[in-house]
Amino acid sequence: MYDLAVIGAGWAGFNAALKAKESGLKVCLIESGPIGGTCLNRGCIPTKSLIASAKTYSLVKKSSVFGVESDNPRFDFARIRQRTDSIIRTLSQGMQSRLGGVDFVNSAAQIISQNEIRAAGQTISSGTILIATGSRPVELPQFKFDPGKVLSSDEMLVLSSLPSSLLIVGGGVIGCEFASLFSLLGVKVAILEKMPVLLPGEDNEISRKIEVIFKKRGIDVFTGAELSGVNPDTYDKVLVCTGRQPNVEGLGLEKLGIKLDKKGIAVDDFLMTSIPGIYAAGDSTGRIMLAHYAAYQGLTAAENISGNRRKADNLTVPACVFCDPEIASVGLNEETAVSRGIAVKTRKFDFRASAMGRIIDETEGFIKIVVGKDSEEVVGGCIIGPKATELISVLTMAVSLRLKLSDMRRIIFAHPTLSESLHDAVK
Repeated sequence: MYDLAVIGAGWAGFNAALKAKESGLKVCLIESGPIGGTCLNRGCIPTKSLIASAKTYSLVKKSSVFGVESDNPRFDFARIRQRTDSIIRTLSQGMQSRLGGVDFVNSAAQIISQNEIRAAGQTISSGTILIATGSRPVELPQFKFDPGKVLSSDEMLVLSSLPSSLLIVGGGVIGCEFASLFSLLGVKVAILEKMPVLLPGEDNEISRKIEVIFKKRGIDVFTGAELSGVNPDTYDKVLVCTGRQPNVEGLGLEKLGIKLDKKGIAVDDFLMTSIPGIYAAGDSTGRIMLAHYAAYQGLTAAENISGNRRKADNLTVPACVFCDPEIASVGLNEETAVSRGIAVKTRKFDFRASAMGRIIDETEGFIKIVVGKDSEEVVGGCIIGPKATELISVLTMAVSLRLKLSDMRRIIFAHPTLSESLHDAVK
């Protein structure tokens, strides 16, 4: 009899299992696929590894800017893939090594009662259950997935060779990352988005800026576009990335009466489902589908299960887009604040004025900080430019701690760095 059985070893389930073990609980972790879930095997890690190689190739091509001559730079896509696979294996082995003391079952699972799971031909009994089964790409009726032509993000990450041309359906985070990646490697890319801008929901200035940059780099951008106006036959491959949906089928949820809402598994403020003792975390709840938020939910669920009750109510979640240049945001953007009737003002800094930006030859982009008009409290911010995904952590802390502009002005930032640009933005 276990104290906790976790279904799914992605970022939510893995962190929950570790936390529960540290709290002294007897834990079983069940996963039908490789450990690490989408993030490690089909998402965050492989895409960022491929992007790192593409950016390195791009940097070598412009090395003469730094006084370094590199004639006829080229890349080997097979070796890029091998490097990515090696990183995944290393991280997977590291995750496995951390599971000492947790019973790991590599099998599909079905919940057959409030305290029982059927997996690997056996019945696993547990006092509590956590569902952390992740999500998968959404398929469009007009573009059914076909490994030879129409691909999901999963299939894009296992291509053995580069396509000659690529149509990307969906201009959100995944679409923009793949557009940037493949264009840097010389693929002719077009990106189709039905909304008026790329990255819908992002700050409008950011959305407009990345569209301008993409077009300058030869990416065809079609916003406000309809699928019916596109002929996929004119492209070598089509990538469909219009969203993700929770993996909730085959778990026996309906038979048990576990409620679902429009997003995924319905949970309360403590991440418990409609059945006492059964919790859910990560993408299966359909809330904020980001790996770091899944980890937060998994840790919170484990704490609640171990008796340290607290709400999963932290919505100060940084969002990152690992395209080139990088994009990151946290808290409220200007448009959202105005739509909610919140009086705000903004502070801005352009990377063209950054000493480190000049040194590394990355000056395209800006920092925009959103503050309360009267309180001068930092309520949000966004960045497009070099190392935006790293710099956003500073703004995340500022929003979380409810810092004011005066607080940030008193902080000493090292010079010359990109991070001091945050200080320049609030001076």
